[in-house]
Amino acid sequence: MFVARRHKLHARGVRSPKKKFEPRMENIFLIVGLGNPGADYAKTRHNAGFLLVEKLAARWKCDWTNEKKFRARIAKTERDGKKILLCEPQTFMNLSGETVGALKNFYQLPLTQVLVAADDADLPVGTIRLRASGSSGGHHGLESIEQHVASREFARLKIGIGRKDGLREITGHVLGKFDFAESELMEKVLERAVDQIEIWLNAGVEKAMQLNGSVENLEK
Repeated sequence: MFVARRHKLHARGVRSPKKKFEPRMENIFLIVGLGNPGADYAKTRHNAGFLLVEKLAARWKCDWTNEKKFRARIAKTERDGKKILLCEPQTFMNLSGETVGALKNFYQLPLTQVLVAADDADLPVGTIRLRASGSSGGHHGLESIEQHVASREFARLKIGIGRKDGLREITGHVLGKFDFAESELMEKVLERAVDQIEIWLNAGVEKAMQLNGSVENLEK
């Protein structure tokens, strides 16, 4: 009787060892920059998201590694008690959701701790716009992510790349590289966007949205 009762109490107090190995952590944040992999697409307008997370990695002094199981380049760091994953999907733009969905599921991340940076042809060069949620605006990378996480409720930071002469057909434009004047302006844009992401991490999306708008106007 005593032995049975003792065994019952012992069993009742045992915790599942699985919890020790669960990857979910409340303080993990995922920041995804969208783009296309490969030298042919490097520094093109469509890779503005890649440029931003690379700027973040440089400021935070973290290194990139290739993680094949996620089909992504990942840089990891810790800031103010938060674990941060920077991500460049290597799936090509239209399949970005495969990587983001896999990371979200593996780390069991709430979407409030996910931010995706992407180019936006409907915003002029020199403009950034952060939202807590929203539509893809026809951006195939965002569409893919929305499909794989089954939601639009994640932060998206859109980086303006403009349209050439206002044309609707923009394939050549988005896959082209920034000209000299645009490149100078984009340096300011990326610095501002990095500041905005740091505010998002520390103070939330509403506070960070105060940096939305034209970089040139914000400097006045």
